Amino acid sequence: VPIPSGPTVASLTKTLRDRRLHTVCEEARCPNMGECWAGGTATFMVLGDTCTRGCRFCAVKTHSKGVPVDAEEPEKVAEAAVAMGLKYVVLTMVVRDDLDDGGAAHVADTIRAIKRLQPEMLVEALVGDWLPSDKTARADLQRRERSIATVLEGGPDVYAHNVETVLRLTPRVRDHRCSYVGSLQTLRTAKRLRPCLVTKSSLMLGLGESEREVEQAMDDLREFGVDVVTFGQYLRPTLKHLPVREHLTPARFQALEQRALKKGFLYVAAGPLVRSSYKAAEYYIAGMLRQRRALEAARGPKENETA
Repeated sequence: VPIPSGPTVASLTKTLRDRRLHTVCEEARCPNMGECWAGGTATFMVLGDTCTRGCRFCAVKTHSKGVPVDAEEPEKVAEAAVAMGLKYVVLTMVVRDDLDDGGAAHVADTIRAIKRLQPEMLVEALVGDWLPSDKTARADLQRRERSIATVLEGGPDVYAHNVETVLRLTPRVRDHRCSYVGSLQTLRTAKRLRPCLVTKSSLMLGLGESEREVEQAMDDLREFGVDVVTFGQYLRPTLKHLPVREHLTPARFQALEQRALKKGFLYVAAGPLVRSSYKAAEYYIAGMLRQRRALEAARGPKENETA
């Protein structure tokens, strides 16, 4: 993959550093960083650079408490997105179990700040599961729904949350506080609260999952109302992380993409270097959303209410 270099990368780096912003591109050691940064795009990561979960595949720093939240971060992200000339922004976050609302209000404020500066900009919110401690406790389930509703009030165009891997491997791959079913329920709740919202998820492959388990994961995502899915190859960030069990061929990714499309996903991106924030998926979603907006504008308010 290309090394991040050139005038566009230098300009983007300055834009981010001047505002002390973090990107998941750097923190998670994304292999597409050189390509995306050379094209002038990056995925913003809010709420600091330290996650309160410790997933065994992820290179992001982890601690029981995250860094102090920068109250000016929403405006800084919005300014940076406009300065970079973006039309589609991916906004992700570190999990903040140490915050009362998990950071939901901060994410919503960031989305609102972007929309305020550039109303036509499309925003994808790639967020956590909002479910700390006992995953069956009623209070936690209520908190999760409140946090999801708070994010949706910010007005994202796409709501994304990654299941990351298949059901059997979840306890080994993800933090012990994460739940495969909980992640699916997070996505379904967002869809229930806003049916017209595009929902999206992602899986890493090569961790020891079987073809049948991947097939089941696709069925589960469709059952829980997920519209878009991406599949990529797991790459070990350091020797402290989980080893790669298998490198899938491009042909297998292509076959997987075709099977997923037959299951009814609106769009599927599958390939060795595909990540949850992946420009091919973003281009498709952006086109679909703009087409939908144009259709709604042509219909008029009364027809849209009926629809």
